[in-house]
Amino acid sequence: MPRLLSIATLYPNRHVPRFGTFVARQLEALAAMDGWDVTVINPIGVPPVPMGRYKALADAAVSGEEAGVHVHRPRFTLIPAVGGPFNPAMIVRAALPLAHRLHAEEPFDLVDAQFFYPDGPVAARIGAELGLPFSIKARGADISHWGHKRYAQRKMAAAARQAAGLLSVSQALAEDMAAIGLPRDKITIHYTGLDRELFRVRNRAKQRRKLAEHHGITLREDERLLACVGALIPRKGQEYVLRAMTGLPEVHCVFVGTGPDSAALKQLAYELDLPHRAHFLGSLDHGALPKLLCAAEAMVLPSESEGLANAWVEALACGTPLVITNAGGARELVKQPSAGRIVERSAEAIALGIHDVLEARYAPDDVATNVAQFSWEANAANLAAFYEGLIAK
Repeated sequence: MPRLLSIATLYPNRHVPRFGTFVARQLEALAAMDGWDVTVINPIGVPPVPMGRYKALADAAVSGEEAGVHVHRPRFTLIPAVGGPFNPAMIVRAALPLAHRLHAEEPFDLVDAQFFYPDGPVAARIGAELGLPFSIKARGADISHWGHKRYAQRKMAAAARQAAGLLSVSQALAEDMAAIGLPRDKITIHYTGLDRELFRVRNRAKQRRKLAEHHGITLREDERLLACVGALIPRKGQEYVLRAMTGLPEVHCVFVGTGPDSAALKQLAYELDLPHRAHFLGSLDHGALPKLLCAAEAMVLPSESEGLANAWVEALACGTPLVITNAGGARELVKQPSAGRIVERSAEAIALGIHDVLEARYAPDDVATNVAQFSWEANAANLAAFYEGLIAK
C-alpha cells in the first residue's frame, strides 16, 4: 500500500471549512482508491499571542481522521504581514519532528506539497530528511504572487530542482512556472476534479424560486441573473462586474465570497445605484453553491490571474456559461461558444461578453458537455499514476 505524506497549508478546518476544499477533495478521492494511504500535515500559523481570528484558528488546530485522510495540524509561529520569508522555516520547525515520528511508526513512500509556497520548500526539506522523493503542485496564486517575490522565488526554484516531479493545474500555468525559472521538463498537467453529484444541471426556474425563498432575491421574468464566485479581492475583479452592470439594466448579479474588498465593493454598488441588483451573499455552504449556479444564466469572473479556477468548472457543470478574462487556463476550458466568452478586463468588454452570452441562450445540457471529462475520480486516478511513477524511479 503506497503511503503519501502531503504538506498542505491550503486545507479546510473547523474555523475555515471552505478554505482549500479542492485540496481536501483531491486527497480524499485518492484515499478512497484501493491501496492508497494518505496523511496530511496541515500547518496552522498562529502569532505568539493569538487574538481575534488567530485565536479561533489556534482552537481549530485539531488533528483527526477526516473522510479517510489522516490529518495532523501542528501550529507554527506566524508573524502577520511580514512573515512570508520565514514561513517555510517556521513550518519545518513545527512539522519535521511530527513527520519523523509518523515515518518511524509506518514509513511513507512519497512526500508532496499542495501549494508551491510555502509548502514546496517545506516538502523539499522533509523529503530530504526522510530520504524520500517528493513532488510539488502549483495552483495559481503561488506562481503569480509568490513566484514574483525574490525571496520566495529562490526557495521555490531550489525546491523544484530537487523535486522528483512537479504538477500544474493548467498548461498556461506550466508556462508561467517555466517563466520564473522552474524546470518545464518536470511539469505534468493535472486538472482539477469535480463533484458530479453536486454540480449538475438543474431546472433553472425552480432554482430561481429557491433563490427568492432562501435569499430574498426575487426577479421578474424579464430580468437576467449572473453569478460571480470568488474571494472579494482585487485580483478577482468584482469591481469590473459592478461597472459593467451599469449598462445592463435588466441584469442582477449574486456575488459569492468574502474578503477585504467587501465593504468597498458594497459602497461602489451603492454609488453606482446598484444595491437592488448587486447581491452580496458572503460565503455559501458548498451544497448551496450549485443551486445558485444553476439559477444563474452566466458566471462572470474577470480575474487578473488564475491557475484553472474550480468555480469555472463548477459553473459549466451546472450548465452556466462563463464570461471570464484570458487568465491561466481559461482557453483550456472555453473552447466552444457554448462554454462562454473570454473578454478583455474592462467594464465595457465584460458588458459586451455578458450581453452576447445572455442573447445566445445556450441549452444548459450543451454547456455542461464542456466539462464532461472532469471528476474527482479521474483526478485521483491521474494523481495516483503520477505518484506511482515517482515512487518507481
